[in-house]
Amino acid sequence: MKQLTEYVVGECLNEVELEPVSRLDLIKYAGASGDYNPIHTIDEEAIKTGLPGIIAHGMWTMGNLSKLFTDYFDEGFISDYSIRFKGMVFLNDVITLKAIIKEKQDENIRFTVLAVNQHNQEVLKGHVKYSIYES
Repeated sequence: MKQLTEYVVGECLNEVELEPVSRLDLIKYAGASGDYNPIHTIDEEAIKTGLPGIIAHGMWTMGNLSKLFTDYFDEGFISDYSIRFKGMVFLNDVITLKAIIKEKQDENIRFTVLAVNQHNQEVLKGHVKYSIYES
C-alpha cells in the first residue's frame, strides 16, 4: 500500500463502500451520539414530518468519512474538515466514500471528500486537511 506522501494531486484514495444502512446502525448511532430524534429510528415519526421513511443522521455519514483515512493514521491525522450535506441517506442505501487529493503543501494534504449513494447521487461533499507527522 502506498503512503499518503507518495500520492499526487488528482489521485484518489481507495474508495470505501459501506454496508447497506440498517435500522440497527441508526439506533446504535442515536445511543452513541445522544441524537434521539425519532426521524432517524421510527418510521411513523419520519412519515409524519413528510419524509418517506427514516433517514440516517447526517453526522453518521460524516463520521464514516474517517474510514477513508484509517490506513494512514500512522502517518498523520485529520486536522480540519468542512462538510456540506447534499442529500438524505435512507435505510438500505449503499454509501460509497471517496477522497481525491486536491493539494499538497509542506506537511499538509488537502482532499475533496464525497459520499455518494447507490444511484451515484452525492449525499455529502466537503474538504479534509490531513496533516503529516513531522519526521
